[in-house]
Amino acid sequence: MKARTSEMQSDQDEQLFGSALHEVVRSDTSDPRDWLQEAPVCRLLKTHHIAHAGVMHASHPFRVSRINPNGTYMMACIEGHGQVLVDGKWESLEEGQACLLPPFVMNRFKCLPRTPWKFCWVRYAESREQAPFISSSTPVMGPYEYKPLLHAILGLRAESAARSQPQALEAWVNLVHQYVMGFAQPQHRDDRIVKLWQKVEKNLAHPWTLEQMADLAHVSSEHLRRLCRRHLGRSPLQQLTFLRMQRAQQLLGSTNDKIETIAHAVGYENAFTFSNSFKKWVGWRPSEHR
Repeated sequence: MKARTSEMQSDQDEQLFGSALHEVVRSDTSDPRDWLQEAPVCRLLKTHHIAHAGVMHASHPFRVSRINPNGTYMMACIEGHGQVLVDGKWESLEEGQACLLPPFVMNRFKCLPRTPWKFCWVRYAESREQAPFISSSTPVMGPYEYKPLLHAILGLRAESAARSQPQALEAWVNLVHQYVMGFAQPQHRDDRIVKLWQKVEKNLAHPWTLEQMADLAHVSSEHLRRLCRRHLGRSPLQQLTFLRMQRAQQLLGSTNDKIETIAHAVGYENAFTFSNSFKKWVGWRPSEHR
């Protein structure tokens, strides 16, 4: 299916598909965007809060910007490479890598000139009250065997288009979700990393340094850097900022505390510095979040 050249979802969202081709399956018909209208519907996707999933064949000038997406976004590169905004900076997503972007944080990704990009994706739809499946030990980017997820998405789309038996559809939907969870909640995690971030997350107001966190994990600072890059796709200090921004979003949405109070609660002495960091990571300032 060929996508429409461009469309806007809101005053700030942007979508430019150009000549991109896509194969997609959706959970219902509520989303009015043109590129979804011919996609088969599988209502069983809602059992895992999945809005849609698909495969994209893109090339420059393809680009997408979602200012305030209401769900986690998983994408796995199949061929070529593109760029994804991760933790406030552009990162290259290459073949054999996956990226997991949290909900309610600006999502942006694009193709580079003369570089075709093929990837598969799963978009979730979550409420702010719902417990996210992204945790302190969830990687933002890392190696990923994309073929099982790719075939599960294509299988589900084919079954949905053929109006197959509910048992078959349920099996495909469960496979899609489990292949995402295999990346989001890996079984072979380093216990030192898991325990470290559980402790840090309980005391985000503390002025953590790299050396303190390394001592807590009983490793050297350099080894902690390597472990975090390998298991999380970001540095220890980036992971600390990520946890602080996640907590700040929760506090902004669930309390009437002043921004300065929230800044102190997540480890920032200066509300201005906190506001700048929040905008870089989330996409807008704390005052706009409310």
